[in-house]
Amino acid sequence: MQARYLLTMAVAATFVTGLPATAQTIYPIDRAEILEGSRFDFKVEFPNAPTSADVNVTINGKAPAEIFGKATNFIQSEEGQKHSALWLRGASLPAGRYVVEATQGANKSAVNWEVFPAAERRAKNVILFIGDGMTVANRTAARILSKGWKEGKYAGELAMDDMSNMALISTSGTDSIVTDSANAASAYTTGHKSCVNALGVYCARNALTLDHPKVETIAELAKRRTGMSVGVVTNSEIEDATPASMVSHTRRRSDFNDIVDMFYAVKPDVIMGGGSPNFLSKVTPGSKRTDEQDFIAKFKEAGYTLATTKTEMNAAVAGGSKKLLGLYNTGNIDGAFDLRLAKKGTISKFPDQPDVVEQTKAAIDMLKDNPEGFLLMVESARIDKYSHSLDWERSVFDTIMLDNAVKAAKDFAGDRNDTLIIVVPDHSHPMSIIGTYDDSRPGQLLRDKLGVYNESLPPNYGPLDAEGYPTDVNTSRRLAIAYGSYPDTCDTGRPFMDGERVPAVKGPDGKTNIANDKDCAGPLAARKAGNLPFDANSGVHAADDVILTAMGPGAEKFRGHKPNTFVFRVMAESLALGGKQD
Repeated sequence: MQARYLLTMAVAATFVTGLPATAQTIYPIDRAEILEGSRFDFKVEFPNAPTSADVNVTINGKAPAEIFGKATNFIQSEEGQKHSALWLRGASLPAGRYVVEATQGANKSAVNWEVFPAAERRAKNVILFIGDGMTVANRTAARILSKGWKEGKYAGELAMDDMSNMALISTSGTDSIVTDSANAASAYTTGHKSCVNALGVYCARNALTLDHPKVETIAELAKRRTGMSVGVVTNSEIEDATPASMVSHTRRRSDFNDIVDMFYAVKPDVIMGGGSPNFLSKVTPGSKRTDEQDFIAKFKEAGYTLATTKTEMNAAVAGGSKKLLGLYNTGNIDGAFDLRLAKKGTISKFPDQPDVVEQTKAAIDMLKDNPEGFLLMVESARIDKYSHSLDWERSVFDTIMLDNAVKAAKDFAGDRNDTLIIVVPDHSHPMSIIGTYDDSRPGQLLRDKLGVYNESLPPNYGPLDAEGYPTDVNTSRRLAIAYGSYPDTCDTGRPFMDGERVPAVKGPDGKTNIANDKDCAGPLAARKAGNLPFDANSGVHAADDVILTAMGPGAEKFRGHKPNTFVFRVMAESLALGGKQD
């Protein structure tokens, strides 16, 4: 799936904040909101490789060096390309408004920045929950499955519903209406919008993925400016886009080896997920590194306890560990549907994996005793991954799992009012509940079994277990959930008990994708002509706004509609991460 999000550098070079390729390009971009005292790379690119004498840059009418208090560096024909660049890496500014103008002959470009203060601390702790790809339909279906429905009302509310504040969040990036997880999560963790595939950088014309203009992440800020502890928890590979956004600066989200380096540089106190091969020296069997660095050993030398199973994780908590590297799978950790019901995926290979709830409780236990407080990011990653597979039952089970993790955080926060809790997707999927499939309805086609409007009778899923998961979903009356984007595929109308759905496979030409014949063999299977390009093998994201809910000090700022970068601003202000320039 990730391959769809990769842009070639030649294409990426044309996506410069919507300006023509012949204009000067200024980073940070227009309308950027920058935290006072945070670090960012200032860059201006000039087409046609002019000399320094041919250009002029001012900030509020003054030379950049006068504003920043540091000298800038001019590079003609940067990297041998047909442009020149003015740089200042590691810049920072006091609060205020700034107008940056770049002139090259008769051409002038200008951007406006707001540098905002955040000096009064209101929250001791911040817990950011990201339901990757979580839609309104995810939340609604999770409420139906885990709380029950009768006569138009639910038997209970989700923990993420029962929060004081709510807002609509838009997720588009600088280059596209529909974003990916890297750019979207990076907006939350840096306060800067960027382009598809990018983490903690603006997408400039640089050839190397690590050389693009960087912006400081909230984890880096918390470590640099405070004594807070930091945790990163996910059930994806820890190097994947959302967890990586806490520490990373790369134009290419697939730079997993470099991302491990960046985790080590920042050293969050708690790191939990999958993806162990990128921590292993290339001489170790199963390693995916291209060098001989052993990051397992490096983290241990830095005082971290290593946990590879839930049992080891719990033992580390019981033993009083405050620094944990938890790597529970070589790939992604299995989701709740497989951990609890189907027992598929990699369960046989990794039988003792913790789920997101267990990881969250362990992380809070390890972080909570720091008198300076903590910052914790928790991702339920496979909500998104299962929606790419058009496997809604697995996606919704992981939504229930996220909600249980939110409940654990709310239980920790209690009545102290010192912990800001935010629950937000990074982007959406085109997913809707359209009715219910009822096997008792007459007819031989799947669409015959679909009841809509007054015939959409409530589902009869099996009884709930102690954590609110249905113990049987392969019942006679089931939710009918439709995705708005799909390749050629076959819809069975039933959960995939034999493993995660594979909606399409390579066709005879090896290029285009066709419906998976395994799904098409069922008695009610409906063959669907795809609405995506022929090279797609799964669903794609949507540009729909997503719902954020929040509680605790600072949550009152979430109301109405906000851009995704506003989430960073609220967290930074609540933790008072701003301050004077270094």
